[in-house]
Amino acid sequence: KKSKASFPKKCFVGEKMTVKDNRVTDTSRMNLEPGSWQEASYELYVGLHVGISHAAYFGKLFFVNYVNKPVVKALGYGEGKKQRASVTEGPHELKVIGVGYGRTGTYSLTLALEELGYPTLHTQHLYENEEIFAMWTNTIFQPSIDGGEAFMGTPDLDLITSYGYQATMDLPMALYFEQVQERFPDCKFILTTRENSEIWFRSWDVLTKSIAQPAKFGGLFFTNVNRIVIYLRWLFSVVNEDPQYLTAPFPLPDQHKEKSIASYEAHNARVRATIPADQLLEYNVKQGWEPLCGFLDIEQCPTIPFPKSNSARSVQAQAVSSICVSLMIILFVVFFLVSFLFQRVTGKTVFQWIQVTYHNTIEKATRGPSPMKIVKNA
Repeated sequence: KKSKASFPKKCFVGEKMTVKDNRVTDTSRMNLEPGSWQEASYELYVGLHVGISHAAYFGKLFFVNYVNKPVVKALGYGEGKKQRASVTEGPHELKVIGVGYGRTGTYSLTLALEELGYPTLHTQHLYENEEIFAMWTNTIFQPSIDGGEAFMGTPDLDLITSYGYQATMDLPMALYFEQVQERFPDCKFILTTRENSEIWFRSWDVLTKSIAQPAKFGGLFFTNVNRIVIYLRWLFSVVNEDPQYLTAPFPLPDQHKEKSIASYEAHNARVRATIPADQLLEYNVKQGWEPLCGFLDIEQCPTIPFPKSNSARSVQAQAVSSICVSLMIILFVVFFLVSFLFQRVTGKTVFQWIQVTYHNTIEKATRGPSPMKIVKNA
């Protein structure tokens, strides 16, 4: 029996809303002509917006963990109990899993699923879920680096569903479809693909080159960004079937085109051979709402344009803006600390000291040499 679309309610999952009030990342809402300069400009704006948002989030996290908490603890107030946000109603189970590789429209599909009422965890927001990200890092990613070989392991699916998520998209979860099928036999799987493997690799290559270096820089200061670095090492090792990515110094080696494409195609073939046909939708996001709604037994499809997000241009802008804003935050903190210490030592602010020094210099220059020096020279 088909159901009507359960359009999104404002329910919290983890520390973020499952259906975001901010839809700025969805360029389809602007109704811009594909390939136009307006679309290109908006994609750049989206990338800048997302990059700045990520940097601000990590800046806030840094302040809370390394400034606020130590001060509160020093004052003897304690941190109090950390409460997990309430989860959605009903049984905790995964209903939809995206099993396509990254750069196949997984984020656009995430927005679409949330529009249909499925709280969805995409890897782009994995850092916002401390416990889930720590689970992946501690049980799979870090042991792989320590052992010098990519280790697949077994993720805690119950932990993911305990936060209210009913769907996941993107890697690494896309690689664990067999475990998901065994744990949730009624789950449906969506294999997102591109027009061909060459197009996929070009997009994948842009992504990997755009995010690796900013992640390394941010990892020096932020714990959750360092986890992203660890994840990227593991991911690149899996996709390229090459353990050198686990320990190679930054910048990480480029992607192996032949190996990456072979991994992409072998994964897709394994999905098709493993998942029953009535539980699998092979899908290109350009197909829009109709195939998705039919597969999920949703009777009334949304009439809004299908989401479009995370273009290659936008990803590059995200990377540049996130590292620039992070640098600005770090420089501000350093300046603040130096200014504070300077005032404690000199009794003046930096600006007061500059002002006094400037006036003294001007005064000496206009006053000329002292009478004693004139007589001595004579």
